[in-house]
Amino acid sequence: MTASFLSLGVPAELANVLSAQGIESAFPIQEATLPSTLAGKDVLGRGQTGSGKTLAFSLPLVARLVANPKPRRARFPRALIMAPTRELATQISKVVIPLAQSANLRTAVVFGGVSQVRQEKDLNAGVDILIACPGRLEDLLNQRCVDLSQVEISVLDEADHMADLGFLPVVKRILDRAPRGIQHMLFSATLDNGVDKLVQRYLDHPVTHSVDAPQAAVNTMEHHVFVVDADAKKDLVRELASGEGRRIMFMRTKHHAKKMAVWLSKSGVPAVDLHGNLSQNARDRNLEAFSSGKARVLVATDVAARGVHVDGVELVVHIDPPSEHKAYLHRSGRTARAGSDGTVVTVVTPDQQGDVRSLLKAAGLKVPFESVSPDSAAVTAVIGDRAAEVAYVAPQAPAPQRRTASSGDAGAGRGRGRGRQPSAGQGSGRSAERAPRAGAARGSGRSDAARTEGGRADRDVARRQGAPKSAAAGGRSGQKSGGATGGRPSGPRHTSSSQGIAAHRPAGAGPSRGQGNTIADALGQNAAAAAAGAVRSGRSRGSRRATAPQSNQKD
Repeated sequence: MTASFLSLGVPAELANVLSAQGIESAFPIQEATLPSTLAGKDVLGRGQTGSGKTLAFSLPLVARLVANPKPRRARFPRALIMAPTRELATQISKVVIPLAQSANLRTAVVFGGVSQVRQEKDLNAGVDILIACPGRLEDLLNQRCVDLSQVEISVLDEADHMADLGFLPVVKRILDRAPRGIQHMLFSATLDNGVDKLVQRYLDHPVTHSVDAPQAAVNTMEHHVFVVDADAKKDLVRELASGEGRRIMFMRTKHHAKKMAVWLSKSGVPAVDLHGNLSQNARDRNLEAFSSGKARVLVATDVAARGVHVDGVELVVHIDPPSEHKAYLHRSGRTARAGSDGTVVTVVTPDQQGDVRSLLKAAGLKVPFESVSPDSAAVTAVIGDRAAEVAYVAPQAPAPQRRTASSGDAGAGRGRGRGRQPSAGQGSGRSAERAPRAGAARGSGRSDAARTEGGRADRDVARRQGAPKSAAAGGRSGQKSGGATGGRPSGPRHTSSSQGIAAHRPAGAGPSRGQGNTIADALGQNAAAAAAGAVRSGRSRGSRRATAPQSNQKD
């Protein structure tokens, strides 16, 4: 019988928060590590995916800050949690925030792929616990938007995945900015690829707790290897996707993941994709559609192999077998989490059998290979109860805005900043170029590095909104084009960020071009998207006037 959190030393206030969530007793990794971490010791935790590691470090982190209350300071967090991906950082925040709120602690999450404006606001408002991905955190440190000199406790989660992604040099530079002698917790499935050097460099006489080898996790699942002819593979995937429960299907490339999600949706199975080509807003929409049940299938690349936790995933399908056994373990770990049941199917064509046998052997598994067709009994048994087909509704593209000479003149007259058309008396393109840049610098009050970062974010937003490449590039090319044509300036509208756009849109508004797969919007959100698109397309540019650049506006 597992121990209660109170018996392990967790403060009653935090134990009550867990009890309200239906969490009454500790998992093995929590039971093993909590006595050490609550005592302030450095801990190296090794446990299987889905074993409860997030609570294992969140509880002692919050408990330490509560036991030693201090005034909250802007840009000076007291605790730092680093994760390799934005999905994992978001997942961690969902666990930490309820605990932090019960203790009146403020949490901020920072990661790349979105503008940092909102993240800067959160940091300037004061933060106790900072959850961050290394790349964006280093950018903010270099811009002096955050300072780690007051950090009292740090956590490094999925350190082995950090190593796989090449983040360890960045992690070292970040941890070198934190005070020496603070409490460190490091959680990793393995200690290869340089993770052991992190342990030696930063952890002081760490207590090591290993709970279950990675093989133990996959041994609790039901595994199948279906051998099918290449011509019948797609039909087999369609059959495996047709069940009632949630299922995640993994493919090797971003392009094929998107194509498969669209094909399944058109075949009557609501599906969304998740991969590195999607913007953060598109990722959030697709994950929300999958979590809420609007989509029953998530087609993903290995970006979803870690950090994506959705309850009730009953089946994982390797449409494309992974290249190595560690990926197989982490992909398969999306099901059978926290003691629940799950099934894993690997789809293999005859020419892939040798590689898959080697992969399973390295993972410590012995799985028979079954030759099947889409209507085989073995396939039917895995599918279970079939769900009703859902008619496919194509996502609606936003209505294009009319471009007229008068609207271009109006935009130039307002002095909208980068890429505007110079008005009469402003001189040639170069002088017109310098004027808005100077104005932007005065309005923002930010450092050169911050303005450069903001400019890059604006250009990224412009590309996602479908602006021509020359216009998205901003600067001289857009201004020269605007000056030569005399029409609407080719520079992009100055918006705060893709995140800011999402914040100002009505719920369910349709995405713009470049936002990746938008199947999620077609699954019950197209009506709102059409209405929002009509409002945006009918609104004149004059209504968007502000007293300062939009990147400086408060939400």
